[in-house]
Amino acid sequence: MNGGPLRELGWRLILPIVLIALWYVFTEIAPMFHPALLPSPVAVVRTFWKLLWNGELIGHINASLLRIFYANLGALALGVPLGLAMGLYRPVERVLDGLVSVFRPIPPLAWVPLSILWLGIGTLSVVFITFLAAFFAVLINTMAGARAVDRLHMRAALSLGASQRRIMTHVVLPTVASYVFTGLRIAIGVSWMSIVAAELIAASSGLGYMITFYREVLRTDAIIVGMLTIGFIGLAMDMATRRLEQWLMPWRSEYRLA
Repeated sequence: MNGGPLRELGWRLILPIVLIALWYVFTEIAPMFHPALLPSPVAVVRTFWKLLWNGELIGHINASLLRIFYANLGALALGVPLGLAMGLYRPVERVLDGLVSVFRPIPPLAWVPLSILWLGIGTLSVVFITFLAAFFAVLINTMAGARAVDRLHMRAALSLGASQRRIMTHVVLPTVASYVFTGLRIAIGVSWMSIVAAELIAASSGLGYMITFYREVLRTDAIIVGMLTIGFIGLAMDMATRRLEQWLMPWRSEYRLA
């Protein structure tokens, strides 16, 4: 039974709370690590509030979120129609599959030198690198969704006189939509991994830049603040995506063993 977003959030936070309790014990009650190696959660919370109130953390969050938004918007705009074309039309797949298969295994960070040469250091380079990470997640899942369309449904629609446009909107897209959302959830996750690494090299703002800056001055507490901020924002974005999927596709049913 679904108890709502608060109950779902509670289940997700059980293990993190246990880990934080152990972290507190081993850094405050029975210290086993030097504060420079692992500060206590109390020190991390103090640093969090300090960075929050002076506006530094908000500025870095806004910079990273804006880049994530642009990158995933571009990934959806290009990956969904291209995935549909490759999944539904074999000639398109034959032409593009080789190119996609060559570029997909290349890590997004391998593009950093070229992106800096082409786009310079800043937002455009980071968005480009993040887009590459998100694009293939959306593309592959959309292709899988297009291939999963039931041929019996297609034939039934054709036998009833449905046009190609109605088949696309009433048969294909409802099937593909769930795969697109799965691809988007994966894309958001890999986007954060890519954007942090890209900001380490090619940006002067963002959570990745913040982590790098405080690493150079040996501020472990601020590094952990940046890491946890990414984790909680990623969790919130994933939950929001799942809720949006449930709202847009209420007909979908899930089967769980428990």
